[in-house]
Amino acid sequence: MLNRRRALQAGIAAIGSLSATTRGARAQRKPRVKIRYNEVVRSILYTPAYVAMAKGFFEEAGFDITLATANGGDRSMAALISDGADIALMGPEAAIYVLTSDSPVKARIFCGLTSTDGDMLVGRTKVDKFEWSMLKGKDVLSFRPGSTPLLFFEAAMRQNGIDPLKDVKVANNISVPARVGSWLAGQNQYAIFTEPDASQLELDGKAYFLASIGETVGFADYTCFMATDKYIREHPDVVQGWTDAIYKAQKWTAAAPAADVAKVLEPYFPGIAMAALTAAATRYQKLKIWKTTPVIEPPAIEKFQDILVQGNVLEPAKRVKFTDLVLTEFASKAK
Repeated sequence: MLNRRRALQAGIAAIGSLSATTRGARAQRKPRVKIRYNEVVRSILYTPAYVAMAKGFFEEAGFDITLATANGGDRSMAALISDGADIALMGPEAAIYVLTSDSPVKARIFCGLTSTDGDMLVGRTKVDKFEWSMLKGKDVLSFRPGSTPLLFFEAAMRQNGIDPLKDVKVANNISVPARVGSWLAGQNQYAIFTEPDASQLELDGKAYFLASIGETVGFADYTCFMATDKYIREHPDVVQGWTDAIYKAQKWTAAAPAADVAKVLEPYFPGIAMAALTAAATRYQKLKIWKTTPVIEPPAIEKFQDILVQGNVLEPAKRVKFTDLVLTEFASKAK
C-alpha cells in the first residue's frame, strides 16, 4: 500500500512538472508573424513556393501566410507598393519599371525562385529533329505584346536566326484562358505553352514538344520575391526567414521524385490530372527551370534586361544596376 501511494505521488509530481514545462513553453512561444503574400499568377513555375507552404517550411519559420493571386504583374506590384501586400512574387521587370519611375516607393528583389522561362514550344506534328528554321513563314500562338513570355520567345528566335517581326506570324491576341481552346480548334501550326498545359496536350496527343524556351535562352532569373524598401528595412528577420524557407523548399523540390512534387501541387491546381502534373514536374526538374538556391547572379539580370531592351519595352538608358535592384545579403545567408 505504501509503495502504491509513493508511486501515485511521484506520478502527480511528474504531471505537475510537465504541466509547468508546457506552460513555460507556451509563454515563450512567439506569436506567428502574419505575412500577406501576393503571387503574380497561379503557375507550376512557382512550385518551390507551394512546397514551402504545403510542407510547413513557412510555418517552421514562424509565419502565418495569407496568399493572394494578382493575375498580372502590374496588379501584383500595385498591391506591393500600396501596402496591400508584404512580399510579392513576380518578374524582375516589375521592379525595374518601378525603379525607373517617379514612384517614391521602390521594390527590391531579395530571393530568386525560377532560373529562366518555363514555356515550351510545341507543334502539331512530331519531328525527329526540330530546327528553328521550321518556324519561318508559319503561324505561332504566343502571348500578349510586351509580355515576358513573348519577349523570351522572341529572344530564342533571334538566337536561332529567326526575325520574330518578319519571319513568323505571331498570334498574340488570344487571352490566356482561351489559348488551349484556340489550339484545339486548329489555329496556328506552332505554339508556346507553359506547364501543365504543354504536358496535358502531349498526353492527349494534341501537341508535340519541340524545344524549351528557357533552355534555349539560358539562365535569366524569371521570377523572384521582392518587397518594398520600407518593409525590408523594418523586417529584415522576416525577409531572412522567408529566404531560408524558400531555400529549404528549393532543395526539397530538386531532390524529390516528380510524383511527390505533383502530390504537393495537386491542391493548388484542382482539375489538373496527376499525370500532367507529374510530367510537368519531371520536365522542369530535368531542365532546371526551378532554382536550387535563392542566389541571383548579376549575369542573369543583365541577360534579362538585354531581353527587355531587344523587345523594346525598356529603353537602354533606363537599365538599372544589379546592386540597385537586388539585395544579395539574404540569399547569401540562407540556411
